[in-house]
Amino acid sequence: MSREYVMGNGAIALGALVAGVNVVAGYPGTPSSEIIETISKYPHDGVHLEWSVNEKAAMEVAAAASYAGARTLVTMKQVGLNVASDPLMSLAYVGVKGGMVVVSADDPGPISSQTEQDTRAFAEFCRIPVFDPSSPEEAYQMIQDAFDYSEKYKTPVIFRPTTRVCHAYASINIDNTYLPKNYEGFVKDSGRWVIFPRLSYANHNMIEKRNPVIADDFSDYKYNYDNNAHSKKAVIASGISYAYAKEYLVDYPDISLIKISTPYPFPEKFVLKAISGKDEILCLEELSPYMENQLFRIAGIYGLKIKILGKRSGHVPVAGENSADNVRMIIADFLGHNLNSNKIDISDAPALPVRPPVLCAGCPHRASFYAVKKAMKGQKAYYCGDIGCYTLGNAMPLDMVDTCLCMGAGITMAQGFHWVDKEAKTFAFTGDSTFFASGMTGVVNALYNDADMTLCVLDNSTTAMTGHQPHPGTGRNMMGDIVNKVSIVKILEGMGVGKIITVDPLKLDEAVAAVKECADTPGVKAIIFKSPCIAITKPAGTATISNKCINCKKCINEIGCPALIINNGRVNIDNSLCTGCGLCGYICPVKAITVPTDK
Repeated sequence: MSREYVMGNGAIALGALVAGVNVVAGYPGTPSSEIIETISKYPHDGVHLEWSVNEKAAMEVAAAASYAGARTLVTMKQVGLNVASDPLMSLAYVGVKGGMVVVSADDPGPISSQTEQDTRAFAEFCRIPVFDPSSPEEAYQMIQDAFDYSEKYKTPVIFRPTTRVCHAYASINIDNTYLPKNYEGFVKDSGRWVIFPRLSYANHNMIEKRNPVIADDFSDYKYNYDNNAHSKKAVIASGISYAYAKEYLVDYPDISLIKISTPYPFPEKFVLKAISGKDEILCLEELSPYMENQLFRIAGIYGLKIKILGKRSGHVPVAGENSADNVRMIIADFLGHNLNSNKIDISDAPALPVRPPVLCAGCPHRASFYAVKKAMKGQKAYYCGDIGCYTLGNAMPLDMVDTCLCMGAGITMAQGFHWVDKEAKTFAFTGDSTFFASGMTGVVNALYNDADMTLCVLDNSTTAMTGHQPHPGTGRNMMGDIVNKVSIVKILEGMGVGKIITVDPLKLDEAVAAVKECADTPGVKAIIFKSPCIAITKPAGTATISNKCINCKKCINEIGCPALIINNGRVNIDNSLCTGCGLCGYICPVKAITVPTDK
């Protein structure tokens, strides 16, 4: 055993290794990305580890390994579960042999996501069990239990940490003697592994009979517990909300505190016993009123006269994440405690600085957007964005992202704009990782339907926003292998895209010319704006401003680079941020800005 100070995601990773995981696959997405990265940093001989091209691919890789009896872990964020939902829904019916745990990290807030969707509801929709840890320590133990339950009931299991559990740190005792599980191998049986309507019907019946059994099993699960207080009021909580509630109620041990760690199938017997004799229950949870609805269901079935408070009653916010402070206020109000007496006066505290998300100084995406903007000046055009750093192209003064829906959607949405406004130019911006994950289908759709659009692949040779993970175009994988780079240009050529131009966006004149040429060419055409992410390359130096500067501020007003600042009323360059990319030098009308010569 060793004592490790690890992030919640690290605890999940190490717990999976201790559980004997054989195959780990996923797609990077905050707040889940560090799980696979942690496994890669610890000894994992005999474990196959991969960043898959998307969540669906990861799910299907893991499914086959699980059919063979191997233990498999699939990682993603909550919106990634949407991409993986097709195989997951069928897996719920087919079942598994080796333990299969799907980590879907929810993002209350949302802090870094398009939605606040609740994976617990998705698990109920799929009819598969879900575990909901409240701390890194629990996550380490519960991920091991999740593998056991998966094999016991021959079903995939969802593991649902939220952002504050994923990114919290704790000191945990880790078993260093872990080894991958020995497994039987795949045994051919088309009556089990080939899904046909008759098998689906039979398995659906089996699932509906099995899940109440799992619910009873969960009623005895060690992480579903209460403090056995006999108050008439009770607080029932899950996930990080339980940790916040426990923190406040440590001074009130006579108040009932009930913890739910397995929200589906709901541990009905445990809850019935825990709420017996209660008059009022406050339900604390993030995202949907999932547990609250279950309490209403139980109260209705058993005729319980209990007042249930939570999101439906307006006592708990219906959106956003909970915090220690707001849970403290909610519980205090529920219990009739007066917190005004110990309230800290912060009326004279300075306002927090406003820090909107922006592209990094020197980011090549800024130059790509600016090249398109400059080339399309005076023309009607639609700019469809995508999920990644390039979403930040929407910020002023660039203002170059008109839409952003979900990964890969920009390419197909650009086609939709073309069909309703053929006089306008349509552009789709996507990253290199996103192109491989979900962009290729949209390009095929454009070619097949003879659309007129310009695809802009902002190729910075990494998956930047989620932590610089490799992808098929980088030439390396998570097993440490050097592999052939998958060429975006060759893929586009193979699809049938007639005009493809690769250009360095930091060479602005060439980039603008490429945009004009493609925009004037009918049909589907592509520009590969290729320049490495500034976070993984060594800056060439900083730009300098000479006394020729007329202080017109065009450099600031045109591109919004954070390294360009006003100091004492004059344009200046923040040398701590500037990377010497040279874009501002192209823009300066009097050539007062110079950049390192190797740029």
